[in-house]
Amino acid sequence: QVHLVESGGGLVQAGGSLRLSCAASERTFSPFRMGWFRQAPGKEREFVAMIRWWSGDSTYAESVKGRFTISRDNVKNTVDLQMNSLKPEDTAVYYCAAQRPGATRWDFWGQGTQVTVSS
Repeated sequence: QVHLVESGGGLVQAGGSLRLSCAASERTFSPFRMGWFRQAPGKEREFVAMIRWWSGDSTYAESVKGRFTISRDNVKNTVDLQMNSLKPEDTAVYYCAAQRPGATRWDFWGQGTQVTVSS
């Protein structure tokens, strides 16, 4: 079983930046899709960004395009989310997730890290 741990959350003013990181117990994510999701109070969990580990190809939710960047570090075996130009509506708990090859669901989830953006 893959164990995921997020870090880097915190409090920031609107227009500021934060960088989130996701580390896993397994040494390699080569066959995996890795993703970031978020959930605000009273709202459903939503997709933020996804990256194919083997190719580095990424996909973003329209709401974060041009502001957020997902990346992977082959040496550290981490997946990062660089968040720029943050808005109050970005406030949420951010979760890291992993999907095995051919899986129909996201198999593994971290416990989340809080991101709060003030006006």
